[in-house]
Amino acid sequence: MSEAPLHRLYSHYSELPPSLRILYTAALCILGSGYLFALVYLFHSHSGRDGNPMTLSYDDVVIAYAGSGKGSKLESAIRGPMSAMLPADEGSAIVKWAQQGADRATYDSFVKPTLDKRCLSCHDGSNPHLPNLSNYDGLKKVTEQDTGTDVFTLVRVSHIHLFGITFIFFLVGLIFSHAYVRPIWLKCVVMAMPFICLFIDVISWYLVKIYHPFALVTMGSGGLMGASFAFMWCVSIYQMWFSRTPQAVLDRYQSNKTVIG
Repeated sequence: MSEAPLHRLYSHYSELPPSLRILYTAALCILGSGYLFALVYLFHSHSGRDGNPMTLSYDDVVIAYAGSGKGSKLESAIRGPMSAMLPADEGSAIVKWAQQGADRATYDSFVKPTLDKRCLSCHDGSNPHLPNLSNYDGLKKVTEQDTGTDVFTLVRVSHIHLFGITFIFFLVGLIFSHAYVRPIWLKCVVMAMPFICLFIDVISWYLVKIYHPFALVTMGSGGLMGASFAFMWCVSIYQMWFSRTPQAVLDRYQSNKTVIG
């Protein structure tokens, strides 16, 4: 079976001017670095909720979106992503205080001084997206049962992801469109996959609250999204600077040269 002919509007990297290839490469390098930092942040913000800070597990995802169902948000944070922000003995003491009813006397004598020292650089109320731990009433709210990320926070994060990440995948896909990949359907699938996975990923956040096994969908869609991004990034960089020009592109060049001549 012969390969599909090149589309008349298709241009391989070898047919682009060096300035455009340099622009594409610079964009890919920055976007690739940003994606790696995003993965580090994702691991830091979600891992450890199940008690094991070294892995990002199914239980971590369930607790992040649906809550632990037994402990408080304060306990989940101290035992999870915030475990490195204060010594283990102080963290355990605050968790025990929350479990025993979060009385005001212990708050004034021990909890408040500890939080003032360890946590108020971020949780002082200046950031509306972080719990305010500067007073007893604000802290009391996070000692209630952990029900995971609230719906309005998910809505806020959803629109940021859908707008921002769509732009990133559009740009990477536009650069990848110059790659020579056969069969054509594979190239199209790789380009479409990040957008499909992004939508499924965001929808699954809400579904995890209803049915916990949807956390597997969240993890799977995130993995496929990253794999598609990595494939397009690596193929684009390789074909731009290291691989030989595909024979089909050379044949078309020779054909056009003959017609012009």
